[in-house]
Amino acid sequence: MFNLILASKSKVRKEILNKNNITCIVEPSNVDEDMLKESLLKEGANPEVISKNLAELKANKISQKKNGEIVLGADSVIDLEGEIISKPLDRKEALNILKKLNGKKHYLISSVCISKNGSMVWNYTDKAELTMKKMSDEELKEYLDKISDEALYAYNVYQIEGEGRSLFSKIQGDEDTIMGLPVKKIKEYINSL
Repeated sequence: MFNLILASKSKVRKEILNKNNITCIVEPSNVDEDMLKESLLKEGANPEVISKNLAELKANKISQKKNGEIVLGADSVIDLEGEIISKPLDRKEALNILKKLNGKKHYLISSVCISKNGSMVWNYTDKAELTMKKMSDEELKEYLDKISDEALYAYNVYQIEGEGRSLFSKIQGDEDTIMGLPVKKIKEYINSL
């Protein structure tokens, strides 16, 4: 058993840690992700850099208040041909995102950062490749009708562990990465401490 602070309110990330015998205390960082994304995009940052920076910002923010504690920050972004796709704000936006991804290959990038005393001590970024089936607008609407608001806004527009799997013709990559937490690498780092 290893205790850490998870700087995220993601239920899925907490579940992944628990399944892997890593107990955690949840303390969301509540950082303004959109502001940082905008700033980094203006500087020409790619999606991997943005994901890594957001994970680091979240971990460092909580770590500054928790002296000596180990804090895990995480972030995931969808990269569609260099464009970052963010979580939808409403169902209309969710449908538009699905239409954008429809029939195309995209990458889901998940970054994790461990901080101590306000500074990053370790980080890791992983990428999975997903190809969405070509679907009609009606099929996309039917899919969205099956997803609860809570799930939709928490996990982006698809949940690979549930209904979302049916959207894809091809999935290459670690399932935990797709769900937002490449836990195998986190365990490797924790075991090295």
